[in-house]
Amino acid sequence: MMELAIGEALQASLEGEVPVGAVLVREGEVLAKNHNRSLSLNDPTAHAEILVLREGAARVGNYRLNGCELYVTLEPCAMCAGAILESRLARLIFGARDEKAGAVQSLYRLLNDPRLNHRVQVTEGVLAERCREILQAFFQVRRG
Repeated sequence: MMELAIGEALQASLEGEVPVGAVLVREGEVLAKNHNRSLSLNDPTAHAEILVLREGAARVGNYRLNGCELYVTLEPCAMCAGAILESRLARLIFGARDEKAGAVQSLYRLLNDPRLNHRVQVTEGVLAERCREILQAFFQVRRG
């Protein structure tokens, strides 16, 4: 599933978007896959995670995505971590850490904060080097 997310990240890069891809899965079935589209949609909330959560919720007919897993190439930010909590995902699997904005392990640990009423199982580092390389290559080109 992370390979599918990487494919989405590569598509984002081709479109000039920050290369982050996400795939939402329930019981082995892909419910949604997408990539960052903030620039093309002129929408600051159009992160890959948000887009797949919206599509998945519409597909199952419920904003609670109990039993679902989210694969994403980069550690989610605070906005996306909040949406993950609200959707009641069972598990998050991500590739590379985001030392500047990561809200799952790096800066904050929102998905496992004991003060909140839901916890999400987290697996990190899946194909991390490949995910990191895609981001680094994108920003290297962008910065000239």
